[in-house]
Amino acid sequence: MKRRSWLSALVITAAGVMSLPALAQDEAPDALVKRISSDVLASVKADPAIQAGDVNRIVALVDAKILPSVNFTRMTSSAVGRFWRQATPEQQKQLQDEFKILLVRTYSGALGEVKDQTVTFKPMRSKPEDTEVVVRSEVRGKGEPIQLDYRMEKTANGWKIYDINVLGVWLVETYRTQFAQEINAKGIDGLIASLVQRNKSNVAKTS
Repeated sequence: MKRRSWLSALVITAAGVMSLPALAQDEAPDALVKRISSDVLASVKADPAIQAGDVNRIVALVDAKILPSVNFTRMTSSAVGRFWRQATPEQQKQLQDEFKILLVRTYSGALGEVKDQTVTFKPMRSKPEDTEVVVRSEVRGKGEPIQLDYRMEKTANGWKIYDINVLGVWLVETYRTQFAQEINAKGIDGLIASLVQRNKSNVAKTS
C-alpha cells in the first residue's frame, strides 16, 4: 500500500506541467507525458521542502504545474458516475473542489519518497486521428518495474489526462466504487460532507 501511495503521488505529479501553450497543443500525447515526467521528477528531487512533505509547497506545485494539463472536470464526473447528472451546478463544483483537495492531500506525504526512480515508456498504439489514447509507462527503481498508464483525450487546448492506472488499478474506477456507496447511503450532499470530513482529517494529519 505504501508503494502504491507514492506511485499515485508520482502519477498525479507527473500528470501535467504546462509549458508554452502552442507547444502543448502541438505535442503528441506520449511526448507530453515524457517531458512532464522528466521536468516534474527533477523539480521534486531538487526541492527539499517537497521531499519533506511540505503540503503548501506540494499544493502550489499541483496548482501551477499539474492541473492545467488534467481534465479535472471529466475526472471528477467519471468518478461520481451516473450521479453526476443528478447533481446541481453548485454540488458539482463542491465535488470537484473537494476531490481535488482529497487527491492532493492524500498523496502529499508520499512525494517525499520519490528519490532515484526513473520512468520508461512503451511504444504508442494509436492512429493520428485518434482523440483518446493510453500512454503506457513503467516506473523503475528498486524492485520490479511498476505499471503506470495515462488515459488522455485531445482537446482544443492540447492533450489532457483524465485517468491514471497504478499497479493495474484505474484511479477513477477506484473512487467511483467508493463514491457510489456514499451516494447510495447518504445522497450527493452526504458524499460532499464525507469528502469535506476526510480532507479535514488529512489536514490534521499533515499539520
